[in-house]
Amino acid sequence: MDAELILIQLFSGVALGAILVITALGLSIIFGMLGVVNFAHGALFMIGAYAGLWVASLTGSFWWGLLVAPIMIGVFGMAIEWLLVRPLYGRSVDDPLLLTFGLSYVLVEAVRIVFGNDGIPFPTPSQLTGVANLGVGYFPIYRLFVIVVVAVVLLLLWLALEKTKFGLIVRAGSRDPTIMRVLGVNISKVWLLVFGVGVGLAALGGVLAGPMRTVNPEMGSLVLIEAFVVTVIGGLGSLLGSVVAGLLVGVAISMTALFAPEMGTIVMFALMALVLLVRPRGLFGKAA
Repeated sequence: MDAELILIQLFSGVALGAILVITALGLSIIFGMLGVVNFAHGALFMIGAYAGLWVASLTGSFWWGLLVAPIMIGVFGMAIEWLLVRPLYGRSVDDPLLLTFGLSYVLVEAVRIVFGNDGIPFPTPSQLTGVANLGVGYFPIYRLFVIVVVAVVLLLLWLALEKTKFGLIVRAGSRDPTIMRVLGVNISKVWLLVFGVGVGLAALGGVLAGPMRTVNPEMGSLVLIEAFVVTVIGGLGSLLGSVVAGLLVGVAISMTALFAPEMGTIVMFALMALVLLVRPRGLFGKAA
C-alpha cells in the first residue's frame, strides 16, 4: 500500500469529518446554550437534504438549494423550539429529550409518506464534478468544496460568537441565563435564535452530504449517532471540541476502512471509550 493511497484516504476522512463537524456543531450549540439534548437532530439533517433537493429541482440550481434549505429548516427549527421545546424549560431534562426523540420518528414517517422509502439521487453540480490533482493524487472536487464550505462556516460562526454583541450575549447566557434576565436581556429570543442556528447547521450538513450519498428517510439515523459520538468525545457544549473531535472521528473511520473495512463503524465507539477513560468530560469538556 503506497503513500499516495494513504494520503488520499486521509483527505477522504477530512471530508467526512467536515460533515460530522457541521452536524455535531449544531447539536453542541443547542446543548451548550439551552441544555437540550436534541434527538431530532438526525431527522432534521435528513429533512435538510430533502429540502435542498426540492429547492434545487424547483430552481434548477444546486446553489439555491444550498443557500435556501438551511434557512428554511432553521426557521422550522425555531418553530419547534417555540411551540414544543419552550414549554418544557424548567422541567426535567428528560422531557425535551423524550420530546425530540418522538419528534424524530414523526419527521421520518412524514418524509416516508411524502417521498416514499426509496432513495433519491442528489446530482452533483456540474461545476464541482471531476477530480483535482492535489500533488499526491486525485481527489473529488466536490469533497474539496465541502471542506472549504465547512471551514468558511466555522470562521463566520467564530466571528459571530467572539466579535459581536449577540455572540457575547450567547456566551454569557450559556453560563448564567438568570443574570442575563436581570440585565434586561430577553433570553427567550436568544434561545429561539440559537435553536434555529443549530438546526440550520444540521440542515446544511444534510445538503452538503446529499451529493455524496443517496437522499433517503434513514440517512439521519447513522449521522445522529456519529454526531453524538463526536459531541461526547469533544466535550458536551464545547464548540472547539466538536471541530477537533469531528475531524478526528472522520479520519479514524476513513483510515480504518482502508485497512479493516469491517471495523470502520466500530472504531468511533472505541475512540470514544478511550477518550472517556482518560478524560471523562471529553477533550474540551468543562466540569459541571
